[in-house]
Amino acid sequence: GDRDMSDVDYGQYETGQESAELDQLHQAEGSEADYNSQFGVYEQDHSAAESTDFSQGHHVEYDAPGAVHYESDDYTNYSHDASVDDHVFAAEGSESSHQAQFSELDMLKERFASGFASGTMFSGTNTELEAAN
Repeated sequence: GDRDMSDVDYGQYETGQESAELDQLHQAEGSEADYNSQFGVYEQDHSAAESTDFSQGHHVEYDAPGAVHYESDDYTNYSHDASVDDHVFAAEGSESSHQAQFSELDMLKERFASGFASGTMFSGTNTELEAAN
């Protein structure tokens, strides 16, 4: 015969939870320094020349008797030449400085969380059907 299924209850229920976490840290740091120096040229030239000529003379002439002739000479010759040259050259070069510094920080953090619950429930008689999700 006929079976009465009004008392049949069927239940299925499932729960769960999932979680995941990801941590990633990236850090970079650096510095750089350059220095260039080039100077100093110094040049000096000095030249001197000197020339001196000196002469001194005395001349006496005397004639006698008759017509009396007397002659006297005094002379001085002086010559001086001087030359001085000075040369100075000074140069100062170049100087350069370069400095770079960098810092970098990357951080990635992700969290995954999910929860689920699903249920299926049958109740009532064989002609009624309920589903709950």
